[in-house]
Amino acid sequence: MEQYQDSLSGIFQALADPTRRAVIRRLGEGPATVSDLAKPFEMALPSFMKHIRFLEGSGLIRTHKEGRVRTCEIKRKQFAAAEAWLSEQRALWEGRADRLEQFVTAIQTKGKSK
Repeated sequence: MEQYQDSLSGIFQALADPTRRAVIRRLGEGPATVSDLAKPFEMALPSFMKHIRFLEGSGLIRTHKEGRVRTCEIKRKQFAAAEAWLSEQRALWEGRADRLEQFVTAIQTKGKSK
């Protein structure tokens, strides 16, 4: 379970940054070179590479190099842990909201019957 939590922490930390989310969004369309991924951002390539290394370290992407070109691709399987956790949280909060609605309705009904 602890490894699962560590994995989630890394995933959510990686997704906390808007630049990294934009990279993930772009890679959702298919593999891309680092140069292509960096184009929309106004930062030096070494700074952008820190984002790529962070995403790779969190397990969300993989990179491979052919000659002088480094290509990135998303590792979709890694998102399963985050998706499972979010589904658990959604179910938990929907259940709480349903119980709150039932409670409020019961109080309103009780108040009208007096």
